[in-house]
Amino acid sequence: MALILVIDDSPTEIHVLSKMLENNGYQVASAANGQDGIAKAKEIKPDLILMDVVMPDLNGFQATRQLSKDPETASIPVFIVSTKSQETDKVWGKKQGAREYLTKPVSENELIEKIKSELGK
Repeated sequence: MALILVIDDSPTEIHVLSKMLENNGYQVASAANGQDGIAKAKEIKPDLILMDVVMPDLNGFQATRQLSKDPETASIPVFIVSTKSQETDKVWGKKQGAREYLTKPVSENELIEKIKSELGK
């Protein structure tokens, strides 16, 4: 069973994403901001990370860049899941190392399909 780390400063978003993932057989861990998310990723080594962008202190773009540049976490795929829906946001997110960029509210089917495709299951 794959472990997915949800990094989002909204308890509601964490709850919604966690339910979607759990309903599809994934284990879920969460962190409420970018800094904690990076620390948790290093600690639990998730199979995939869902990253919000708009968060206090360290935003999702910065956290994604740090994760993708750190040899310890570089192999963990990061999917950005954000309300920021401009094409420039998507391009910038991928430049920071994100494998996918999904816009909130995310469709459960789309999210699960992309996760399955990334994890090869």
